[in-house]
Amino acid sequence: MSQPSASREATRIPAPAPGRAAGLAAGGPRRDVLDQYAHWGLWALPGWAGLLLLATLSHQPSFQTDFPGYARYVTTPQFLLSHLVGSILGAALGVLGLVALFVVLTRRGIPRLALGALISSVLGTMLITSVFGVAAFAQPAIGQAYLAGQTEAAIAMNQEVYGPALVATALPGLVLFTLGIVLFGVAVTRAPDLPKLAGFGFALGGVAFAGLGFLLSNFVQPVGAALMLASTAWIARAVQRG
Repeated sequence: MSQPSASREATRIPAPAPGRAAGLAAGGPRRDVLDQYAHWGLWALPGWAGLLLLATLSHQPSFQTDFPGYARYVTTPQFLLSHLVGSILGAALGVLGLVALFVVLTRRGIPRLALGALISSVLGTMLITSVFGVAAFAQPAIGQAYLAGQTEAAIAMNQEVYGPALVATALPGLVLFTLGIVLFGVAVTRAPDLPKLAGFGFALGGVAFAGLGFLLSNFVQPVGAALMLASTAWIARAVQRG
């Protein structure tokens, strides 16, 4: 005997509408949400660069030539705040913004270069942030010990902290960070609807801030941070307008 008509109707599964099916096949709704997050997340980059700019407007005296001035500077609230907010919180914002830029570039058909840029820049940022943590918490203690009269102990402690182990951490971090920012800048120049000059500016700013800034920190670092700020704001604005 054939099944009743009502039973046959109950077993039928309605097919999704053509538009909904196409959207699901392409990951439409989820992709749209991810893109929206990435578009807004790009604004973390100029926020990060702005914090770096503020954190590098003043610089500590060299402990090699002016340890008393160095000790006084690193015990100020400004020094601690600049490292906690400008350097460490700034690094967290930077990583979020770099992930958003990776998503934006991947959507524009540049996944490999964007992935290499993300890996290099995030690894470099983490290594450099560990040095910022040392500066934020160890240097004030060293400065206080020196100002309290424990001059020889403070100088010896400073030399121990800023010894070969820290240098072996900082230098690879600077190289990886600079390489990652340059790769991101190159990827931006290859994206068809993103401003090429902003890509060049981002790359050049990264080199000036982390590369040249390590050698000529007194004036190059703020210039590099300002260039990164202008370039990333331009990129974020262009993506949102598009």
